[in-house]
Amino acid sequence: MRKTALLCLITVTVSSSLCAMAKKKKEDITQTLEAPKDPPAAIVADTQRLGFLVSPLSAKGLLSAQMRDALRYLIKEAKGAQIVKLRAFTAGTGDMRRVQAIVSDVCTDKKLPLPALSVIQVGGLPLEGAQVQLEAYLVGKKTVNPHGLAFVSGVGIATKDPMDAVPPLLDKAMNDLKAAVEITGASTQDVLRITCLFSSLEDYPKLQATIQKSFPAAVLASVMTQRAATGGLAECEGVARLNAPVGAPLKFLSPANMNPSPNYSKIALVGSPKIVLNSAQMAFHGEDSDVRLAFSRLDKALNSVQSSVKLVAFSSLYPLNNAMLTKIRNIRFEFWDKDHPPSATMVPFEGLPSMDASFAIDVVAVPKQ
Repeated sequence: MRKTALLCLITVTVSSSLCAMAKKKKEDITQTLEAPKDPPAAIVADTQRLGFLVSPLSAKGLLSAQMRDALRYLIKEAKGAQIVKLRAFTAGTGDMRRVQAIVSDVCTDKKLPLPALSVIQVGGLPLEGAQVQLEAYLVGKKTVNPHGLAFVSGVGIATKDPMDAVPPLLDKAMNDLKAAVEITGASTQDVLRITCLFSSLEDYPKLQATIQKSFPAAVLASVMTQRAATGGLAECEGVARLNAPVGAPLKFLSPANMNPSPNYSKIALVGSPKIVLNSAQMAFHGEDSDVRLAFSRLDKALNSVQSSVKLVAFSSLYPLNNAMLTKIRNIRFEFWDKDHPPSATMVPFEGLPSMDASFAIDVVAVPKQ
């Protein structure tokens, strides 16, 4: 009996030890999982080989599933070209912080370099159930922009009444964008990317048809900027291939017939062989010092790739309310070159990946020559 009891005791002890070892081993594996890699703060790309893609909208699954499907689509359609920048417009209730982790996972799994990344929450996308749309900048193997690129500021019209119909506002935006493209010497067929920001997507099939008729060769992303619009809005920005040399790394145009503003240039012509793209720099909280800190961090990121805030061609600013928009306007020329302000798009958006964020900024710049 004693031998049997002793044997049972030994068996239980060994089994408990083995279970404890297995549990510890399992816990150790969980604890050593790699954290998602951070996207590069800024990246340098070849202007002459730069192209654009936009992922199709899908209502299948939630944000994570849609994000992975969108990335797979872009990687497939890139056909070996390197994706150097992603701008993710997210909608719905999904945790947009997952976007960076998924980009890191997919790129690591496919042994691809991480792109610069901007994640912006919008009020809605043109398909019910869609939670993400990706814009991609990619560098291919062939020269496709031998003379460089033109970046056109957001053009169009904003009204005070959120009930104003969007299609008539879009007609104004299309006319302004065509005029800007014509000034650069490019044609409507040379427009490579268009992004349109709307106060409502209620008439989206009509809006889409208007844009595609105006610029048939461009890839298109359209978003409703906020769920509760404070006014009517149709504003579109564009990128076009130039047909003649710029004669300088960076040149700005603000023609008299385009209602020029002292606060931004209407068009930026990039003749530099290299172009700089950054991951969105967020500002946390809303004091003047927080705005200045965000611009300083942007400058630090650009300096890391031999550029600076004085060499920004195009800036996308994403304030979360009109008060923040006004604050940015009051402070930005402490950093921008006031005599040669970059072209820009700045309207309020729905949200950013941090609850403490008040605005974000990403840019297109050129390196120091």
